[in-house]
Amino acid sequence: MTGTVDIGQGLGSFLAQHHPFDLLPPEALDGLVAGGEIVTFGQGDVLYEKGEPVTRFTIVLEGAIDVLSADGELLNRFSPGEGIGARGMLRDGSGPNRAVAGAETRALALPKAFFLELLATYPDFAHFFERLRDTADRKPIFAADTADSLITNQLGDIMTRSPVSVAPTATVQAAAALMRDRGISCLPVADAKGLVGLLTTSDITGRVVARGLSAETPVAEVMTAEPLALPPEALVFDALLLMGERHIGHLPIVDKGELVGILTRTNLIRRQSISVAFLIGDINEATEIARLATVIADVPVFLAQLVGAGVEAFKVGQLVTSITDALTRRLLVLAEARLGPAPVPWLWLACGSQGRREQTGFSDQDNCLILDDAYASEAHEAYFAELARFVSDGLDACGYYYCPGDMMATNPRWRVPLRRWREYFRGWIAQPDPMAQMLSSVMFDLRPIAGETALFAGLQRETLEAARKNSIFRAHMIANSLKHAPPLSLFQGFALIRSGEHRNTLDLKLSGVVPIVDL
Repeated sequence: MTGTVDIGQGLGSFLAQHHPFDLLPPEALDGLVAGGEIVTFGQGDVLYEKGEPVTRFTIVLEGAIDVLSADGELLNRFSPGEGIGARGMLRDGSGPNRAVAGAETRALALPKAFFLELLATYPDFAHFFERLRDTADRKPIFAADTADSLITNQLGDIMTRSPVSVAPTATVQAAAALMRDRGISCLPVADAKGLVGLLTTSDITGRVVARGLSAETPVAEVMTAEPLALPPEALVFDALLLMGERHIGHLPIVDKGELVGILTRTNLIRRQSISVAFLIGDINEATEIARLATVIADVPVFLAQLVGAGVEAFKVGQLVTSITDALTRRLLVLAEARLGPAPVPWLWLACGSQGRREQTGFSDQDNCLILDDAYASEAHEAYFAELARFVSDGLDACGYYYCPGDMMATNPRWRVPLRRWREYFRGWIAQPDPMAQMLSSVMFDLRPIAGETALFAGLQRETLEAARKNSIFRAHMIANSLKHAPPLSLFQGFALIRSGEHRNTLDLKLSGVVPIVDL
């Protein structure tokens, strides 16, 4: 059943923080609120069935509205700040799929005629909905544009712009009242110099109410000081990983020191990126390797959905590799929890396909450890050997099998202090014999995964500069890359494997990927 309740204050401000309603001028938002009706739905209540007339544009204020296929599959979820019904009204007037309340839901319902009048009056607002006229009914959770948006969309495209903020001297009571009136769950805290903190409803609950502090407590005493922030040109994917790994739900967006927006999980849900966040979130919450293996077992399904949606290959590689990165970081966290703090700074790096962000599924491990030069073998070797073994065993248990060439941090050769790594790279460049060429081709793909990144920055800079100056080394590397002949036969077909278990097949890695990588 639906019911009508009074329209609360601040609804226009709430809508102004959500796209595409932020495209409407204040007077239009006031008219939208006045022309709508607040309705409530119980979980499971039906808004409309597939094929039934759609007579209202419904904006979710609290709860969620789910779009379901004929067999009950979840096709889409509309969260607070999103509206449903435009697709049906702009096409043939009927519901393209079944729409039901996914939870106890409060919404603002606009009559069809009123909604269409808004579209006719405000072209920018109308443009947002034009794409719905010709799109297919079904929009899967892993649609191609969804996955692409993770790589190509910038935070400036989806953030809530010009967020309301509060001064650090304001009282908690004033801040809480402002959050209530605006229908928001966080407040950036800023002074004349810029962003200094972030206050969330969780902060008020845990740091004020639970401690019995006065409502007159200054915000500065309970806020999260110097919160993590990203620039507006950062990718949605970057924010997704950061928020998942740090367990944060709000992220300030700062441009040259100025607060320009706020990103919340609602923004990410709007882009339907939450499926990736769930996967990485599950990794970051796991406390046992068995649980990690269960989570990682979903990677092939994730990969198949990306490929099926037509996502470009290099983007697939970046997305899949990000899961391996998250798994590796989690294993390192679990290792330190088991072994205690490391005796000296360290850096875990990946090479090979993970280092290049080219993974398309489970592969062998290629990793190493750079240790601070304060490392002393007799005192510290046992700790780092155990750490490497724990992580490597965990990766293997999750499907990333041990490297046949033993190019892993479990091998003492690839678990050495920075000074030794410098010797390695200098030697490979100075004497580029076949083994040095092979190792260079692998180790030049090194990418930091977790730990003290400063251990790598100087090494990378020095190595690239030395390689740039050594023409003999470059010539050997070029010659090495040209040893791979294209897999073509005399008759313009592919030259296939002639014998063995893979007879009459083409090795795509050896004959396709390796030559390109070496070049």
